[in-house]
Amino acid sequence: MTDSQEEPLEAGTAAPESLEATPAAASAPASDGEIHSGVGVLDKTVKILDALESGPSTLGQLVAATGLARPTAHRLAIALERHRFVLRDQHGRFVLGSRFAELAAAAGEDRLLTAAGPILQTLLDRTGESAQIYRRQGDQRVCIAAVERVSGLRDSIPVGAMLSMEAGSAAQILLAWEDSERLHQGLRHAKFTATKLAAVRKRGWSESVNEREEGVCSISAPIRNASGQVIAAISISGPTGRMGAAPGRRYAPLVMAAGKYLTEALVKAVR
Repeated sequence: MTDSQEEPLEAGTAAPESLEATPAAASAPASDGEIHSGVGVLDKTVKILDALESGPSTLGQLVAATGLARPTAHRLAIALERHRFVLRDQHGRFVLGSRFAELAAAAGEDRLLTAAGPILQTLLDRTGESAQIYRRQGDQRVCIAAVERVSGLRDSIPVGAMLSMEAGSAAQILLAWEDSERLHQGLRHAKFTATKLAAVRKRGWSESVNEREEGVCSISAPIRNASGQVIAAISISGPTGRMGAAPGRRYAPLVMAAGKYLTEALVKAVR
């Protein structure tokens, strides 16, 4: 049985934990450095999410990282998957899901998403192409904001969509400034090279033509936090027939300006 297959509870396995916290449990001190809310099933669920924050995990890796029994870890991961707090990548591993980005947008607590809407719309108006913002999530990237052309051929990527880190201009941006170890790992199956990423770092933007999908091209630029770390990529994408074989020459200045504006907005927000 593989890690991604569901496992039946063995005879004698304890029933699912009660959501009701007893006064003794709620007031018990955390001697192991962990936070104990008194609601056992919630604390175990948070352990799984904390483990996935570091990147994709098989069921076996979740068990090792959380210390939970295998049936318990599996049951909770499957429940989180059904609510889209957890998804599976192309290898069947568990990863954090798109529901977090949706909740952040709804709550208005994500400073980047708060500033992103008008900028994406301006990019669409000035370029005529769909615009998106991506964040890295393990060995994938998630679209956290997007606007689309209302007519004609377009590259349609909805908020919450998970895309590979192995192709596309946004993937190049999200990988180009990583530390050497993560950079090397990310290039193992990528359609772009270390030489190309060096050029991305030098000029401050990336482009892909027929890299992620035949007939589709894109331009991306970095969005940085107050510490200068690249935390997201802003992109425009559309058909190669309309954007051309070298779209960066025409569109890169606009995309870079949008990334710079959002970076400045994030810096101002923490002052």
